[in-house]
Amino acid sequence: MVANDQIIGEGFTSVYGSNHAEVNALQNVKKYNINKIASSTLYVSLEPCSIHGKTPPCTDLILEKKIPNIVYSALDKTENVYSQSEKILSRQNRNVDFGIQKELGNELVKIRNTFVSKKRPYIILKFAQSIDGYIGVKNKAIWLTNTFSKTLVHKWRSEVDAILIGTNTAIIDNPNLTNRLYFGKNPTRIALDRNGRIPTDSKLFNQHTETWIFTEKMKSNAAVEFIKTDFDENLIPSILDKLYKSKKSSLIVEGGAQLLNSFIEMNLWDEARVFVAPKMLGHGVAAPKISIEATKRVMIMGDELLVYRNLDSG
Repeated sequence: MVANDQIIGEGFTSVYGSNHAEVNALQNVKKYNINKIASSTLYVSLEPCSIHGKTPPCTDLILEKKIPNIVYSALDKTENVYSQSEKILSRQNRNVDFGIQKELGNELVKIRNTFVSKKRPYIILKFAQSIDGYIGVKNKAIWLTNTFSKTLVHKWRSEVDAILIGTNTAIIDNPNLTNRLYFGKNPTRIALDRNGRIPTDSKLFNQHTETWIFTEKMKSNAAVEFIKTDFDENLIPSILDKLYKSKKSSLIVEGGAQLLNSFIEMNLWDEARVFVAPKMLGHGVAAPKISIEATKRVMIMGDELLVYRNLDSG
């Protein structure tokens, strides 16, 4: 929030159901600046909400506080909100400017807009492959990337709500799936285990963070939540529905190849982050194929990171 070229209030939306950025920005205005609100400009990345949800409409607050100018970058794809705030505010003689830094704004809200419009989490596929196109060797744990890339992956984990692996990855790699090399929250760990093959001494059972196991063979273990699920063509949609209903808005799928390919074949992915390590395996499990061009390429101490965006995801 800006008045006379001076920032008088700042805020951001934190956890689901908490105050929106507009509310926090107003609450952070110092007493000696309160009289400036009525001549200020409110800058937000996302269109102010206009319906009662977990919180009251921000458009009501804007009108109540007599904020005359509102600038935002991206539209809110929530049902009954999309493109409504401009109409509401303009009818009350507020100056509304939409679309400034639109590309950046859409990037900032991509997870939320995917969640509310597609009723599923924003899905990121992540895997590493050798320079000759293999993701690994069958029944053998292999680490392809360097420690810098590994730390980056842990940063990504801290930024999402959940992370998913298949049975073989859980058994062969025995991963923690936490962001122990970075700060912040751990994602909810999710593993597929149709026949209950994951050993009880697996790191997934260490209670370091919330853990779900989708299975057809129910067990009892205080460390994890077992979710009985049919392993049929509706398996992945069932997982995504569970995540949506649990307010998990973002998911990393870490492999292996069979699970990653399932998401690709169903066109249920929004972004893919692929490390190409400068190593030759010569044989092994073929890496998944992404049939579009990478939108970004970054070198990380010898590893190459390719980022893909799926603009036509399901």
